[in-house]
Amino acid sequence: MTAKKTYERPIIKKLESNMPNKFGMRTIYEPVSDIEGHAVKELIQNYGSPLFVISEKKIRKNYRKAKQAFETRYPRVQFAWSYKTNYLNAVCNIYHQEGSWAEVVSGFEYDKALRNGVDGSKIIFNGPDKSETDLRKAVTNNSLIHIDHLDELYLLQDIARNTGKRPKVAIRVNMDTGVHPMWDRFGFNYENGQAWDALNKILFSGLMDLVGLHTHIGTFMLSPSAYAVAASKLAHLAQSVLIKYNHEIKYIDMGGGFASQNTLKGSYLPGADISPSIDDFAEAITSALMNSDYRPKNPPLLILESGRALIDDAAWLLGTVLANKRLSDGRRSTILDVGVNILFTAFWYDHKITPAQPFTSYTEDTALYGPLCMNIDVVRESINMPLLNKDDLVVVHHVGAYNMTQWMQFITLRPKVVLIDEQGKIHVIRNNETLETLTNQEVVPPHLANFEL
Repeated sequence: MTAKKTYERPIIKKLESNMPNKFGMRTIYEPVSDIEGHAVKELIQNYGSPLFVISEKKIRKNYRKAKQAFETRYPRVQFAWSYKTNYLNAVCNIYHQEGSWAEVVSGFEYDKALRNGVDGSKIIFNGPDKSETDLRKAVTNNSLIHIDHLDELYLLQDIARNTGKRPKVAIRVNMDTGVHPMWDRFGFNYENGQAWDALNKILFSGLMDLVGLHTHIGTFMLSPSAYAVAASKLAHLAQSVLIKYNHEIKYIDMGGGFASQNTLKGSYLPGADISPSIDDFAEAITSALMNSDYRPKNPPLLILESGRALIDDAAWLLGTVLANKRLSDGRRSTILDVGVNILFTAFWYDHKITPAQPFTSYTEDTALYGPLCMNIDVVRESINMPLLNKDDLVVVHHVGAYNMTQWMQFITLRPKVVLIDEQGKIHVIRNNETLETLTNQEVVPPHLANFEL
């Protein structure tokens, strides 16, 4: 006796004739059955589902391409890896092996960089939350401290008086670059004189070494020209310091914020079509610096704190189909074991998602949901997908930035992360969480240890 087939409500589907529509040609899916020679099915069998997979080869390629883009246009360039983007030790150390310094925004990240073996003088300490303990440690280690507000400036002056050490400092400058809303929450404003006020206080005190100027104009920036404006304003500020105080600014730090090739939610075109290349950003920034009043024989060091653009496309998230449903309006929905708890960037991007096995040519508009019992757990609100069955596998692309730092232990435990090295060997670089991982951090008072039901 044959099993009764599951009934599915019939739907009306528009026929496609492979003709272009207003968005261009219809997207043709190809299965992604392997990652750098390793079958997706075997990766999940060996390491579990869901699973993050990172490519060492791709990370190094991205870094070298970015380094070349800037070094062919400007004589003095230094990258500093943004720890908040992905602070798994193995990932950070790849960038450090390539010559990148560390850029951190908390005491936790600072200690992580030190433990990774980064010399204190090659750690850039950003962010508005630096405790006195953090600052003392940074001063002792000769780190570059980027001052965010006056309270921090005054605290550093007190530390300098009490310790007799001279902190190496820069100020973070916010400014109008033509991109709105303007990021004026951090640092000192260029246009209203706050930046000059901070610089005067530093130089008049005589307690600190002013070595740099820093800005970070935004995130996922799609306008290289905005960076040109920012570089010009910082260069002008540095020249003004030279004129007034005969004091040379040794470096200009342009921060990060370069867009990756992910597609922002609501975007009319795919990210791969509209995101500027690293060469576009390099051309804008370096041209602005060279067109300033700096002399060719004495240009400042150019520091870049790029994160997202260097790693987004170097990682994938593998997952498994749990179930299929029909929504009340007839649309197909597919439930994955991948949710926003581990794919935080699903709130920002329409991630490219592909099946990991062959499929038929039939597709439907599908809603992709995660496994959480929360209505916000939406991986894709609507995506044209081939029909997926329970236990089928999927690959989520471009997940290297922020997912492994902003992921949550919520309802389910966080999965393994593996690295494929340049020789194709697989390494577990973060183990999956277990119940013991969590309960080892808990303390139950004696009077709550026992109960009867």
